[in-house]
Amino acid sequence: MLLKQMKYFISVVECNSFTEAAEQCYISQSAISQQIKALEQELGVDLIKRNNRQFTLTPAGEYFYRHGVELVSEIDNLKRETVRRGQDQELSLKIGYLRCYGAQELHHAIAKFSKTYSEVSLSIVNGTHEELYDLLRSGQVDLVISDQRRAFNDDYYNYELLYSDCYIEISSRHPLSQRDILTITDLKRNTCILISTKEQQEVEKDFYQNTLGFANQFLFADTLEEGRLMVVSNRGFMPIEAVGTLPPPATGITRIPLYHHHKPLQRNYCAFWHKEKTNYYIEEFAELLRNLLNND
Repeated sequence: MLLKQMKYFISVVECNSFTEAAEQCYISQSAISQQIKALEQELGVDLIKRNNRQFTLTPAGEYFYRHGVELVSEIDNLKRETVRRGQDQELSLKIGYLRCYGAQELHHAIAKFSKTYSEVSLSIVNGTHEELYDLLRSGQVDLVISDQRRAFNDDYYNYELLYSDCYIEISSRHPLSQRDILTITDLKRNTCILISTKEQQEVEKDFYQNTLGFANQFLFADTLEEGRLMVVSNRGFMPIEAVGTLPPPATGITRIPLYHHHKPLQRNYCAFWHKEKTNYYIEEFAELLRNLLNND
């Protein structure tokens, strides 16, 4: 019995159609029918009861399908793990994430990945959107977690994680802190605090001012913690994107949802990595993070 025959049978059952299954498996309808008949002959039982263009599963077919799905999944896992253990040269993973990232799931993903793949050496760096893009393009990181600011590039995997709601952190002493929601218009006359290196300040300012429509006045902080100290001091507001579960705001800070056109303002967050440099570890970390972010 061939594994390929088992996969053909599973595809027919899940598509409920020989024609669709054949298209999915990139073979002809007659070929997939012949393979399933050959499988039945080898087993010595009918798996499918045919009635013109329709079919139903026999009790044996139902049993074979149910356990066949489990077996195919185990074989696929076996193949992936075998490949992973044979790729000794890929025992490191360099991850870049946004300097303004404040949610918890990335930390959980790193901890869980490190526990599962203890043989992999992790390197973690942060930066602005453009800094991370340059690091990825130059091969200094393997994977970046960032927001989408330009059209997807076909040379990279653009693995969408989730659409993130945007929030504003503002001093609890500020009059706007009493609002249930805020809009960009509400914030026009207030100073916006951004997390950025000196080299990227103009790039970040241009994006928030000309793309998102934020204030004309900006202050910059090197780290998220420094930015929050500026907020507590009532020097301005700071945009925060909830890419996962944010910890409660610090004492003296109020966190308020940001709306645009009567809807929560959202940003698309992705994991990006180069297609030519993809490997098992990159794919596993990206999937792990997405599952944590979406509570799967």
